[in-house]
Amino acid sequence: MRLRLSPRNESFFDLLTTTASQLVTGADLLGQVVEADPVRRPELAAALRDAEHAADESTHAFLRKLNTTFVTPFDRDDLYALASGLDDCMDHMEEAADLIVLYRIGALPELVRDQVEVLRQCAALTADAMPRLRSMKDLPEYWVEINRLENEADRLYRRLIADLFHNGTDAVEIMKLKEVVTALEDAADAFEGLANHVETVALKES
Repeated sequence: MRLRLSPRNESFFDLLTTTASQLVTGADLLGQVVEADPVRRPELAAALRDAEHAADESTHAFLRKLNTTFVTPFDRDDLYALASGLDDCMDHMEEAADLIVLYRIGALPELVRDQVEVLRQCAALTADAMPRLRSMKDLPEYWVEINRLENEADRLYRRLIADLFHNGTDAVEIMKLKEVVTALEDAADAFEGLANHVETVALKES
């Protein structure tokens, strides 16, 4: 670890940790949307929308802090990338839930539940990793596991798309489901992108 001559502003890490914990809430609510009876989905999707708004507030607080702080824990562009990456993860999860409700989708394929389970694991790993940015310790296991999960998400996505076009009979329903599973895949990609940013920061700070 390189020698630091300037003090670290710990509040940045607190804000990142808070936002990451909100991803766990978001992923859990997304799972409830997928599992719920269609009648209950609007209520659950609204709760996820509220969680996304809370995450937005945390992100805005982080950016305000970044724009008004002279000495930052590490490079400003890296801090911005971390905050933006967290925001992207939540946005894609909220989008998937919103599409399920807006398109009035009924029963979802079992593989969609598997997609959401991957996102739940990604969210838990991310929430666990963010506090460790303070010390930069034990982070490689985080980005390695996220990469493995994203590869699993890719396989699920390809299987879902293949099943939709092979077994689907209603073109409109196929397109609706395709948008949902694509939003879930985008969320998995966002988690991997965030992990890549963490790896970049860790390598710079080592």
